[in-house]
Amino acid sequence: MNGRLVFDAPTAPLVPIAQSEQLFPVRRIFCVGRNYAAHAAEMGHDVDREAPFYFTKSPSAICLSGQTVAYPPGTENYHHEMEFVVALDGPAFRVSVEDAPQSVFGYACGFDMTRRDRQQEGKDKRRPWDLGKDVENSAVIGAITPVADFGPLADQAISLTINGETRQQATLADMVWSVAEIIAHLSQYYHLRAGDLIYTGTPAGVGPVEVGDVLHGTVSGVDPVELVIGEREI
Repeated sequence: MNGRLVFDAPTAPLVPIAQSEQLFPVRRIFCVGRNYAAHAAEMGHDVDREAPFYFTKSPSAICLSGQTVAYPPGTENYHHEMEFVVALDGPAFRVSVEDAPQSVFGYACGFDMTRRDRQQEGKDKRRPWDLGKDVENSAVIGAITPVADFGPLADQAISLTINGETRQQATLADMVWSVAEIIAHLSQYYHLRAGDLIYTGTPAGVGPVEVGDVLHGTVSGVDPVELVIGEREI
């Protein structure tokens, strides 16, 4: 340990690469809000087509697929949100929509788990969503599939089941803002770098999970993501 540090510096969370021994170190996590019109409607909102908007999660929120995690404290309404995740491996600052894909390393399935009651409380009081969104083990992610193995983005199916029952189902073509548009827009405000993840929003059908639930999410062309909801923390 460096003698000037009061404790060991934390290491970056590492996400597996599909069909590889390599690992992807996570730098930052951006999440896109209301990027599917049907989901915006079910939450009582219209889609803002002027520009996408975002919230963030801490890298420490990363949870690898296949784990059992405790039902988190501070909520009675913990929700699933199935998402298509974009992993960046190159710098992007003030890039065009046309150039944005050059910074993409690959894609993955993910869950943006949410304390919905805490999020709604923030909305009602016009306060940040951190207690609702930046939750430990809430940025669940499967193995990342490199762009070359995935192929062009089109109308790939995205879905989530709980205990075998379908809860969310759509296609990537249903996104309001495309991957390239999101990267280009974010790059107007941030120096995007290798290691950044973008959770691109969730389709309609979000809802609560219960202790014992088994979540299984898929996007055509990438490895699935799975999560088991464990007992409540005491």
